[in-house]
Amino acid sequence: MNDADELNKLADLHARGVLNDEEFAKAKARVLSGSAAPASGTGGPNMNTLNGLRRSRMDRWLGGVCGGVARATGLDSWVCRLIFTVLFLAFGSGVLLYILLWIFVPEE
Repeated sequence: MNDADELNKLADLHARGVLNDEEFAKAKARVLSGSAAPASGTGGPNMNTLNGLRRSRMDRWLGGVCGGVARATGLDSWVCRLIFTVLFLAFGSGVLLYILLWIFVPEE
């Protein structure tokens, strides 16, 4: 969606009363500055984090999953390893989750 379509959509929302004047001004400034939010259906900020998830090449013991999750979430990698270990010991699901992430998350 280009900027003109985005501005028309914002103007329509403002005219219908969905956006107040302050929200409209902020959204318009965001579109004009080039940092517009993704179109509906493409997700929000959490989707960008999920799309940025990559297995680490440097911080790895097995597949680099914990290092990649740690980088994406801002946690230390030892915390992610601890979480996977606790999940494994408590429910046995830690190994399954780790293997699935190892298979489906691309390497950086």
